[in-house]
Parts: sequence; C-alpha cells; structure tokens
Amino acid sequence: MSPLHVLDEVRLNFSPGSLLAMNVILAFVMFGIALRINFSDFREIVRKPKSFMVGVLSQFFLLPGVTFLFVWMLRPWLSPSVAMGMILVAACPGGNISNFITTLAKGNISLSVSMSAFSTLGCVLMTPFNFSFWGNLYSNTSKLVMPIEINFWEMAQTVLILLGIPIMLGILFARKYPKITQKLVRPMGILSIVVFIGFVVMALAANSSYFIRYIHLIGLLVIAHNGLALLIGYCAGRITKLSWKDVRSVTIETGIQNSGLGLVLIFNPKLFDGLGGMAFIAAWWGIWHIISGMGLAFCWQKKIPATETKSAE
Repeated sequence: MSPLHVLDEVRLNFSPGSLLAMNVILAFVMFGIALRINFSDFREIVRKPKSFMVGVLSQFFLLPGVTFLFVWMLRPWLSPSVAMGMILVAACPGGNISNFITTLAKGNISLSVSMSAFSTLGCVLMTPFNFSFWGNLYSNTSKLVMPIEINFWEMAQTVLILLGIPIMLGILFARKYPKITQKLVRPMGILSIVVFIGFVVMALAANSSYFIRYIHLIGLLVIAHNGLALLIGYCAGRITKLSWKDVRSVTIETGIQNSGLGLVLIFNPKLFDGLGGMAFIAAWWGIWHIISGMGLAFCWQKKIPATETKSAE
C-alpha cells in the first residue's frame, strides 16, 4: 500500500467560524474578479474564435480528461482522496491571478480576460459536471477500496451560491457604478491576490501539523500535475498554430486553476468534510501555481520570439 493512503484517514477540521470566513473570502475574491468582467471583452471571441475555442477546449475538456488518464495510470500508487483532489482541481475554473501572470508573460491579455470571464461564468455548471463525470469514471474503473460519494446536485448548488451570487453582484455593480468600478478594479485585483494567499495560508495554518507531516508525499505530485496542465495548454496552442501571444495566454489559463474554490468545496461538510488527500492537493496547488506561473512569465519575458505576432510554426 502506498504511503499516500494514510491521507484517506485524515480529516482536516475547521470550526464553523473558519468555514464561514473561507466562504466570505472566496465570495470577496469572486466579486473582485466579476468587477473586471465586461461583456465587451467577449468581442475577442468574435475576433479570434479559433484561439478562444482552443483555450476552452484545453481548460474545460483536455485538462480534466488528461488528468483522469494521469491519475488512472498512477492508481496503484495514489490514494482515492489524492486522486479525487487532482480531478477536482482540474475541474475548477481559471485562477484569479491568470490575467496578471499573462500580462507579465507578454501574452494576449484580451484573450486571457475573455477566457477568464467565460471560465468564471461557465464554472457554475462545468465544475460540478467535470468532477462528477471524471470522478465517477475514476471511481468505477479503479474499484476504489474507499469509494467517494459524488453528489452532482449538491456540488452544483454549492458552486452556484459561492460563485454565482458574488459574480452576478459584481457584474451588476460594475454596470451600475462604472466610474467607481474603474477606481476599484486595480486595488481589488491586488487585494484579491493577497486575500487568496491568506485564504490558502489560513487553510494550512489551521491544520499545519498534518501539512508538515505529509507535504513531502504530495509536493512532487502537485508539481507534476501543474506542469502537465501547463504543457496541455502549450501543446494545444502550438498544434493549432496559434500566435505566440495566444499560446502563452492559453498555457497560463490552463495551468492556473482556482484551487480556492476547490478548498471551499472540500471543507464543505455536505460534500467532502475536509478529506485529507483532497485538501492537501488543493492547498499546495494554490501555492505552487503562483510560483510556476510567475517563473514561466519571467522566462517568457526574457525570450520574445521574432515571430511574436505570427503563427507559431
């Protein structure tokens, strides 16, 4: 039996007050993201439908599907909760720092924003669907010793409340108070990054003894999974001959996932009740994707192809 199986017995407990704080923090982050959603951003879909569709395919279909194959191949070594944590992260929408990292990487910021907007709005349905579909498929094909119940409707309801309401409030606020929104967008963007990091730290600090004891078991796994996600986006862009700027945007949008949403779902008593392996995967992903994304942006800043505005050939 793999050492990872010990994580299936771990339950990371949060007090009701801590759970409420996590929910409020996530709602705040999503409200800040929604302030930046302008339906004029979707003009990029009309202007560059190919790049947008490649991005959607990479993020919503290829990443969850390839993640399923990845965890299925590793099933003798992975524990059920760790495998499900990886599938859940892959089913989450793009992270709230993807636009910032795309800017640093000199990618197509318009494409990044349109993908983020679509991902943010679409995740209310796509996150529960992808996790339910691939999670149940993994559970059935792997004959899990410890089956994990996946309730699509409970998960969809939770995502709708946690994301749908603050997103709609943010969009309505931006439309009703455009001048105030213009002043709030930048500080809210920076603050949301800080709050998100604090959100992850809070999740780890409340259970630091478990995290320190088992991080070595899942650290390399998360790094490999995140690297695979970035590679999926990069290959999707290169194979379909997108411009270099678009390749960078699709790569980053695919590799930066909203693991904060994953953590909130994991700690929900009605869903996974702090299941150890899932929580460790989502928490460490929340830290690592910032490091990998910033590192990739730094490398791409230094290397600007002569064909920057042409198709990647």
